[in-house]
Amino acid sequence: MSYSYLFKYIIIGDTGVGKSCLLLQFTDKRFQPVHDLTIGVEFGARMITIENKPIKLQIWDTAGQESFRSITRSYYRGAAGALLVYDITRRETFNHLASWLEDARQHANANMTVMLIGNKCDLSHRRAVSTEEGEQFAKEHGLIFMEASAKTAQNVEEAFISTASKIYKKIQDGVIDVANESYGIKLGHDAFAASSGGRDGTASQAGGCCS
Repeated sequence: MSYSYLFKYIIIGDTGVGKSCLLLQFTDKRFQPVHDLTIGVEFGARMITIENKPIKLQIWDTAGQESFRSITRSYYRGAAGALLVYDITRRETFNHLASWLEDARQHANANMTVMLIGNKCDLSHRRAVSTEEGEQFAKEHGLIFMEASAKTAQNVEEAFISTASKIYKKIQDGVIDVANESYGIKLGHDAFAASSGGRDGTASQAGGCCS
């Protein structure tokens, strides 16, 4: 499938916050409640449209365990966007955001767009982090913010597409040099150029909610 741009994303955050479930909901439109921990990094992809431009999102879902942090760090390089995820029902996952963000700032391109996602908002009766706290953290660190639910699909589509819109605007504003692949963006030329990548834009099987 032909695309105008390819944006590379990375999904980061503590183990068990639902990173893989968010990816699976976005690429396959389904929720898988029980599956294995993500080991290392898994991959998914999907085509979207921004301002009538076909854009392929290539999404890398990373393991949240500390033992995989060194592997995760290598995937920050060349990422146009990052989804930084915490679980609204587990306070410690919110408390660890600063550490994840520090990693991202240190290893990623300075112009990487970061979307903060408070996942599992369907479990609001077990909420341990207020919406206002999420908003405040995002404001302080220059992030986009949404609460979402990988289970019900609330705001999942919006989170991935809003991030892409912000990246696209940076391209239009000349903030990002698309010729420099370290920004995590590739220019598409035609269907032949797109198909040479080896994967189509629908979706690949992603891993587990507990990544």
